[in-house]
Amino acid sequence: MIRKTVILRGNANMSEPFVVITATGKDKPGLTTEITELIANADGNIVDIEAFSMRGLFAIFMIVDCRAMSVSLESLRSQLMDMGKKIGLDVNIEPLLSGRRKSGKKLVLLTTLGKDRLGIVAKVSRFLSQNNANIERIRMIAYGELNAMEILIDINDLTIPIEDFKEALNKECKMVGQDVVFQKDTVFRRLKRLIVFDVDGTLIDAEMIDELAKAAGVGGKVSEITSRAMNGEIEFKQALKERVQLLKGLDVMVLDSIVENLDVTPGAEELITALKALGYKIALISGGFTQFVEKIKEKLGIDYVYANKLVIEDGKLTGEVVEPIIDAERKAELMREIAEKENLLMEQVVAVGDGANDRFMLQNSGLGIALYPKAVLQKVASGVITKDNLAGILYCLGAPEEKLKELVPDKKPHS
Repeated sequence: MIRKTVILRGNANMSEPFVVITATGKDKPGLTTEITELIANADGNIVDIEAFSMRGLFAIFMIVDCRAMSVSLESLRSQLMDMGKKIGLDVNIEPLLSGRRKSGKKLVLLTTLGKDRLGIVAKVSRFLSQNNANIERIRMIAYGELNAMEILIDINDLTIPIEDFKEALNKECKMVGQDVVFQKDTVFRRLKRLIVFDVDGTLIDAEMIDELAKAAGVGGKVSEITSRAMNGEIEFKQALKERVQLLKGLDVMVLDSIVENLDVTPGAEELITALKALGYKIALISGGFTQFVEKIKEKLGIDYVYANKLVIEDGKLTGEVVEPIIDAERKAELMREIAEKENLLMEQVVAVGDGANDRFMLQNSGLGIALYPKAVLQKVASGVITKDNLAGILYCLGAPEEKLKELVPDKKPHS
């Protein structure tokens, strides 16, 4: 009798213990309620569900346990179809086939940034497929002046080492004009609270010591040393001392004049304003000089600033710099000190830089972004972006989408 009772409750429970139900149509209030109530009234148990709206369209995906249903599968199908016609949904129901579901996934979130063009999704997805990186979820998070996508992937079965994979994906993305940032998909992705910037070459387009050197007539010599230091060929401390020595005798009025004409990188002011609106603490840790960094602090309202200090006597540079010099190791130490003062874990810190002197900041932060960097920094960064995509940092931080629309207006009409 018990077996007979079960049979009478519906033939869904016999042949198809689980089914996939999908529905799509024009978005309006109540769609999720209508379809889920119908399933509940049939004693179907929804064990997984995802629904979303996109540009006025609606889609819902459900996995339903049919083993205790009070109607047959065909009856449920008929009811769903009738309901769909009434409320404007195309409904489909089919058996749940065994798929890729597995434990031990290694999830990484990719954020791609750049100007819109044909073939971006195809190019990236093809590369991921060829390297056995499974796409778990993909969505567009910005479309306008800046195009941005989030792609959640499982890298557990990669066919190449992760560092080779990151380097190769960067190259693939460049082919379609996109930057890409890698992040582990952890709770801390949306809990960043402090962002630390390098200054020269990052928040400002120039290297200030090179500008001083030009004024002192030693531009070529200093620029050569700067380049070697940025590429990690010589230690920063040694390079800084050599360069500053070449500036000996430069009138401080020249320095003041350069400071007054200082311009930040295009988009930097808007980025800082947006980060402050989102509640971030902002720090500048520079291997440059306090005269320039203090000017930026004043202009942008920065919370913390650290930089090297030139020795000045009788209105002229002495060719010396005050110890201790802020080099790569000191930058990382200062970043950690600020985090501790703000009661933050390092996973909640973002670091942005462009040269070898920033490598330990990027390595030790929760998210390390290299901004149009030298090769030595690309190897340790979570992602590489160009100065044109500076505002794209916001899309890597998991900020609420509606807030981003206010902070980064969409200037391109949707098609």
